[in-house]
This record gives sequence, structure tokens and C-alpha cells, in this order.
Amino acid sequence: MGEDGYFKPQMRKVPTGELMQPSRKTNGYGVQAEDTRICVVMVGLPARGKSLIAQKVVRYLGWLSIPAKTFNVGQYRRSNTPTPTAEFFDTSNAEGERLRRVAAEAAVDDMIRWFAAGSGIIAILDATNSTKDRRRWIQERCDAEGIETLYVESKCDDEDLIMSNILEVKTTSPDYKGQDPEKAAQDFRNRIKNYEKVYETIDEDESHMTYVKLINVGKQVIINRIQDYLQSRVVYYLMNLHIKPRSIWLSRTARFLEYEKLEWKALDELDSGVCDGLTYAEIAEQYPEDFKQRDDDKYNYRYLGGESYRDVVIRLEPIIMELERSENILIVTHQAILRCIYAYFMNVPQERSPWMEVPLHTLIKLTPKAYSTIEERLKADIPAVSTFREKGSLAKHQ
Repeated sequence: MGEDGYFKPQMRKVPTGELMQPSRKTNGYGVQAEDTRICVVMVGLPARGKSLIAQKVVRYLGWLSIPAKTFNVGQYRRSNTPTPTAEFFDTSNAEGERLRRVAAEAAVDDMIRWFAAGSGIIAILDATNSTKDRRRWIQERCDAEGIETLYVESKCDDEDLIMSNILEVKTTSPDYKGQDPEKAAQDFRNRIKNYEKVYETIDEDESHMTYVKLINVGKQVIINRIQDYLQSRVVYYLMNLHIKPRSIWLSRTARFLEYEKLEWKALDELDSGVCDGLTYAEIAEQYPEDFKQRDDDKYNYRYLGGESYRDVVIRLEPIIMELERSENILIVTHQAILRCIYAYFMNVPQERSPWMEVPLHTLIKLTPKAYSTIEERLKADIPAVSTFREKGSLAKHQ
């Protein structure tokens, strides 16, 4: 029956090479990337979903074992100017211009050091980067360090979407923490107007650059000079996501729902191969070394003739793409599969994801926001046996 049921003998530890462990030499799919370093440069006016896109890209790459990190220029700027008014972003404000340039330089310097330390292979530079001069400077810095650049411009004239982003920013942005929501919204609108005065879209003058333009939440996508596998993976993901407000609902009980249901084989439970039949207690007794090895590295451990959690993640990628295209959606499936999906949306480290508890008769609501994903759990008053097994325990179920 898989993760929620019973098991039969023999598991095995798969060699690292077979699992395609991430390193400077390989990405999560085993493709050579020894010298690959990519800076994804966000471009766009405020309230166009840039930070949400950046957060999603880093989360997606990490889920696929491709190490990535966001360098948010706003966070660097807040160290000197934590709660600026719109006037700070007026180009006629010389001191504001200087401090914003200092913040951008600090973010790029840290990004370059991060690459040099071998900490990852894809960095997201999250800022407006709204002028050709600023983008030229970033290009020169990256070229000097042998870092590829991929510019991602989010353009939007959908007033409903812009307003929903403004409403979210006034309640979640660190710039407006503790402020009156209506005053925050008005100040943010004024900030946008200041950026609009100098904003320059990516055009034919920058046709030598690698870039993607996302227009009106992906209704139109323009791609220019994509060069390699990892860039194409990022672009593939960007083409599937949207930034409209929505929620994803996760559950293990659906028999009483009368709504139309779609079945996806990719949502089948983790395949335990020849181990289908024994309880965990029986495996621990008959095959103690196997039991220990799986406890030691549950994410990478693959059942003989079956799957590991890493295998499940790869099989679930088309599901993730479908979820990113969807608006409100409910997913009903087994515990191990929900763990992997939950880990994607909540950015849970891989080593922790197989040990998360996903209880029966509980509805989990996940709502992605620009700076985090909000989680709510709604538990039904229905008696149920827990199927959660802590690491090292001998419970019958997982």
C-alpha cells in the first residue's frame, strides 16, 4: 500500500551517483553544470509581483536540488532606511539615490562572494532595476566575474492585479510595518509614480541580453537569447506560473466531496517496490540495517524496485507546473505525496520533508504571498489513528 500501509522485505541505499546528488558538477537532474553561475535579474515597476516571482523561482530550484538564493536589494536598503516615504524614491532626491545605489552595490557584492564560495549556482537579484543604466552596470559586474545573466521583466497594466498587489504590500511589506494600511497604500502608489518617471522597459537596445518578458501575468511571454539548460529550466517554470491571488488546499479525505474530480497518476503514493507487505516494526526486526539506513537518509533512500522521496519530487514536477497555472485548487492524495507538495510551497528543507506530519481529516490551506506563504489548518472532529512515525520509532504506520 505504500507510505500509509504495510511493507515487505528489503530496501537498499542507492549510491550517490545514481541519486544525482547536487554539487558544483551537477544540478538536480544530473546535467553537468560545473562552471555554471547565473544571475537572474528581476526588472519591473513596484506591485508587479517581482518578489513573489523571485521567491517562487528559488523555492522551485531548491525543491529540485538546484542551490539558489535571492538577494533582495530592498532588504539591504532597509539597514539604512527601514521605513522610507515615497519621496525617498524620487530621482530628484540625491541622498535617496545614493543610498539606493549603495544598497544595490552591497547586494551584488554579496552575490558575487556567494558564488565565489561555491554556495550555489543561481542567484536572484530582486529589485526594480528600472533603467538601462542600472542594467548595464549589473551586466558589466557579472561579465567581469564570468556570471551569466538572465533578465526577467514583469510588465502589467491589469489594474485589478496591480491593486491586489498594492493591498498585499500595505499589510506585508517590511517598509510599512505598523503603519496605517490606507496611508501605506497611498504612499506606495506615490512610490510607483516616482519609478514610472524614469522606468525604461527592455527593448531592442538590449537585444544582446538574455531576457524573458512576462506580460500581464503570463498572458504573453517574450523570450530572447536563452543559452543553456539551466536558463531554459528557469524559463520553463516562469512560463507556467501566475501571480494572481489564490490558495492551494491539501487533504488526505475526499469521499464526501461532490465536486468534479480529476485523477493524476503522478499523485500515486510513493512506490515501496518489493517492500510492500511488512510493517515498520517487522522491517526493523528482520532488516535492521535497512531500517536504520532509511531513517538516516529518508529523502534519498529508494526501495528496491520502488521509489525514494527524491524520485517522487521528480515525478511531481508536472503536477507543480499544473498547480502554478491553476487558481484555487484542492489536492487530495497520500501522505508522502502531500509531504513533497507541502515542502515545495513552504520551502521545507529536503532532509525534513519526509518526517513532516500530515494528519488525516485535516484540510491544509496554503496562500502564497510576496514575502511568505500563509498556512492554515482546519481539522475535522473525526476520530482517526495517527499514521505518523517519528524518526527511529517502530510504529506500524508512517
